[in-house]
Amino acid sequence: MAIDNKQKVDFKKRFFSSRLFLFIMLGIAVVVAVGYARAYYQDYKIKQEIKSLQDEVSSLQKKKIQSLDLLKYVSSTAYTEDQARIELNMKKPGENVVFVNNSENSDKQAVDVYQEVDSGQFVSNPLKWLYYFIHKPLTQEE
Repeated sequence: MAIDNKQKVDFKKRFFSSRLFLFIMLGIAVVVAVGYARAYYQDYKIKQEIKSLQDEVSSLQKKKIQSLDLLKYVSSTAYTEDQARIELNMKKPGENVVFVNNSENSDKQAVDVYQEVDSGQFVSNPLKWLYYFIHKPLTQEE
C-alpha cells in the first residue's frame, strides 16, 4: 500500500509538473481571457449604443419642443392675420394700406439721402425723422 500511495503521489507530481498540464492550463487561460475580452467589447458596444440613443432622444426632444412652438404659432390668430395680410392682401378694419409702385423709376434713385433746407443747410434723412417725431420744424421761422 505504501508503494501504491507513493505511485499516486509520484503520478500527481509528474502530471502537475508535466508539459501536458502546462498546455492544458494555458489553453484554459486563453479561453477565459478571450471570453472576458469578448464580454468587455460587447459591454463597450452596448454603452456606445446607449450613448448614441440618449443623444438622439435629446435631439428629438428639442425638435419636439420646436414643433410644438411652431404648432402653437400656426394655430394662433396672429399667424392667421399674417397669412391673410400676405397672401390675401387683407387688412384690419380702420387700418390704412399704402402701395408703392416703383416700376417706372427703377433706374433712378428714389430718395435723396440729404435734402437742402431753405437756409442752405443739408439735413440727413435720419435727422429729418428725428425732427418729425419731436414735432420740431426743419427751418426756424422768425
